[in-house]
Amino acid sequence: MFLPSVNLWNLAFYAFMVFLATLGLWDVFFGFEENKCSMSYMFEYPEYQKIELPKKLAKRYPSYELYLYGEGSYAEEHKILPLTGIPVLFLPGNAGSYKQVRSLGSIALRKAEDIDFKYHFDFFSVNFNEELVALYGGSLQKQTKYVHECIKTILKLYKGQEFAPKSVAIIGHSMGGLVARALLTLKNFKQDLINLLITQATPHVAPVIPLDRFITDFYMTVNNYWILNARHINLTTLSVAGGFRDYQVRSGLTFLPQLSHHTSALSVVSSAVPKTWASTDHLSIVWCKQLQLTTIRAFFDLIDADTKQITQNSKKKLSVLSHHFIRHPAKHFEENPTIISDLTGTSMWVPVKVPKWTYVAYNESDKIYFTFPLANHRKTYTHVYCQSTMLDTNSWIFGCINSTSMCRQGVDLSWKAELLPTIKSLTLRLQDYPSLSHLVVYVPSIHGSKFVVDCEFFKRETRSIQLPVTHLFSFGLSSRKVVLDTNGLFYNIELLNFGQIYQAFKINVVSKCSGGKEEITSIYKLHIPWSYEDSLTIAQVPSSTEISLKLHVAQPENDSHVALLKMYTSSDCHYEVTIKTSFPQILGQVVRFHGGALPAYIVSSILLAYGGQLYSLLSIGQCLEYSVMLDKEAKPYKVDPFVIMIKFLLGYKWFKELWDTLLLPELDAIFLTSQSMCFPLVSLILFLFGTCTAYWGGLLSSTSLRLLSSLWLTLKRPSELPKDIRVLTPDLPFLTVILITVSWATCGAFAILLTYLYYVFKIVHLQASLTTFKSSQTVNSKHSRRSEKKSSLHKDSREHRVRLSASDAEDSLRMHSTVINLLTWVVVLAMPSLIYWLKNLRYYFKLNPDPCKPLAFILIPTMAVLGNTYTVSIKSSKLLKTASQFPLPLAVGVIAFGSAHLYRVPCFVIVPLLLHAFCNFM
Repeated sequence: MFLPSVNLWNLAFYAFMVFLATLGLWDVFFGFEENKCSMSYMFEYPEYQKIELPKKLAKRYPSYELYLYGEGSYAEEHKILPLTGIPVLFLPGNAGSYKQVRSLGSIALRKAEDIDFKYHFDFFSVNFNEELVALYGGSLQKQTKYVHECIKTILKLYKGQEFAPKSVAIIGHSMGGLVARALLTLKNFKQDLINLLITQATPHVAPVIPLDRFITDFYMTVNNYWILNARHINLTTLSVAGGFRDYQVRSGLTFLPQLSHHTSALSVVSSAVPKTWASTDHLSIVWCKQLQLTTIRAFFDLIDADTKQITQNSKKKLSVLSHHFIRHPAKHFEENPTIISDLTGTSMWVPVKVPKWTYVAYNESDKIYFTFPLANHRKTYTHVYCQSTMLDTNSWIFGCINSTSMCRQGVDLSWKAELLPTIKSLTLRLQDYPSLSHLVVYVPSIHGSKFVVDCEFFKRETRSIQLPVTHLFSFGLSSRKVVLDTNGLFYNIELLNFGQIYQAFKINVVSKCSGGKEEITSIYKLHIPWSYEDSLTIAQVPSSTEISLKLHVAQPENDSHVALLKMYTSSDCHYEVTIKTSFPQILGQVVRFHGGALPAYIVSSILLAYGGQLYSLLSIGQCLEYSVMLDKEAKPYKVDPFVIMIKFLLGYKWFKELWDTLLLPELDAIFLTSQSMCFPLVSLILFLFGTCTAYWGGLLSSTSLRLLSSLWLTLKRPSELPKDIRVLTPDLPFLTVILITVSWATCGAFAILLTYLYYVFKIVHLQASLTTFKSSQTVNSKHSRRSEKKSSLHKDSREHRVRLSASDAEDSLRMHSTVINLLTWVVVLAMPSLIYWLKNLRYYFKLNPDPCKPLAFILIPTMAVLGNTYTVSIKSSKLLKTASQFPLPLAVGVIAFGSAHLYRVPCFVIVPLLLHAFCNFM
């Protein structure tokens, strides 16, 4: 009884769209690897010592605090300031806690204990009161200024010390990393106060969801400053992303812009970080033990032995970060590594002349040097590949120059090796080393441990195999396959035609082995050469292993590299690699990269239906059902062609100049193109998802209204249809003034919510009145034959008194239901600032700055009038034709300017509502 009439075909179509959307959402929220991170634990009870700031600052920032982290005896000793270590400042992100510093602080303390506190770090953390800065950007500038004051306060704690620091290192999580970058935009900030910046899951490129203009303005200020002043910024910066497990901040947003003259920035996904090799979610990135260990190792390698502080040498900082976060050679970091090594001592020298060699070392009593003469191999092979399962940090492979059977000195090639989870490997192209006469593999004397060393010479073309990916629209029905049966140790599979973010595939690797029953491990590494977003899969063979293939960052236009599947295999096994398109993952990429634009497409569909209802009222004098008009009017060809045409015309100089003259903002489609985020048909997919959501939202809205009206009739005696349909009632100005005052004195979003609730109350009351009227008509019809004349006379007198008929009331309810659907999304988009205001209500009563206040001032009187508006009062309006025509261009405008700037969407909604309200007076 509460469900409105529905078209079964429409219902089936919209149910199918829900199914597709569910596939995409499942891929985003569940379609990733299991959490491989180990939890980091504190060895002693963590303590947070509050650092007192000057009273003026404490009064200016009452909700912010600065803490020093400590454990056990360290915490007790450092309660008496000043300090003697190396300062590191942790900045939490959106709704983040200052206590998140404990993982880094505890690991750094254990590391310092291991070296008898020769060096140690003091970890500070800022308490931002867990502010929701990803939802409300008005406090980002305030946080930035507070951090500046914290840095000055921290450095004062070291005054008078022999090795007093002049700068701090900063680790920023999420929005905390952006606040750290914003420090450089402050007028009085000295860049020398920061010596290193590491950000974790920080969206540097753009906000995840641009919910107010303060966030986008803050981003524009920070990014423009860093781009325009790149030559003068000498701050070494590392950005670490969480990978596909982090569905809150997609990794593509964390990559710092790469400029030709700005090489002090590195961006990497945690799945590619050596010794981590794991994707992290948005919170686990701050406690993932593997990642925090890597971070602390890098910090200790950054220390300058002379100053006992972090080095000021930018080249060394970049080298250390590259060593730990990009490519680890399975050796301890050395600033100036010894390239020439002595190969002397009582050791055995064993020549090896075969192209493929394996040595199993177990309880070796003597050191052994295995020498591979290269002269003969150069004629037949192009490359040599060696791997060892001994993961120590000693040098293990060398090159000899002009040697016969043994050499006294060799070139240490171990620095060119790469550490992997179960092996360290080295691949050399022989023509790059023309002076080398021998390759030497060193096997140390060991007791009680076993490891395997393999080497093989090969031709590049036998190990480099091309595999074109399947077409996007093959939907996984077709596949491509390669078979590896040459018994090699290493293969490079080139994934041709793969480089766009909308591409997604499943790779299946089937291994079949012969020989012993001993467990064999293979490693499959996806290598993306244009960004550090590699991922590794470890498989116990024989097995069938499935690998997801999709990108965080699209391939740049001027980049000709090819994505690779690097396979570290066993010579006892044969491998079969199959690739096919994964349609659910493609939908997941659409949701991942464009899900934030969905509200704009929903509102666009509702606006088209709204315009259709106004036009039906004008043309046939009746307002048609919302679902009928949505099906008739919400068509993508009414919106997309205009956006595409504008984008095309903006490529012409004259049109761009005209556009700028009119002070129009940049088209969102151009911004998306600059980020390589334009999918084929993505706008169509989003429009269908938006229309589907608008349909189900409308169904939910109308059902809720009927339920609420039934509840109203249960709690209150039945009411009649309005006898007086005047728009300007005596209580209207009073109500409007009250709500505007609330908006001005507290929070605009709060006033908008109250206005919404008032409007819903009015419509529920009208629905209840109509239900009562229909019930009374049904009861009266049973007695119509007995007292036809009396009933007729009574009816005539009642019709003379009641100005609103049942059909007019139904028409009005249809129109009001659509307005509620529009207004609901205005409220949803305003909610973040309301949540922020409520959370900080104990510190201040008035939200300042308030992104919703201007909107509230216009929306409040508009909705007050619309609450008293009925279709019968606007049918004859001269403005109705104009009001019915406006929603179409506004629906186009929502997509053109609101898909990447959601805070603009309510501005497009308020215009037709305002025209609708004016129809009562014109």
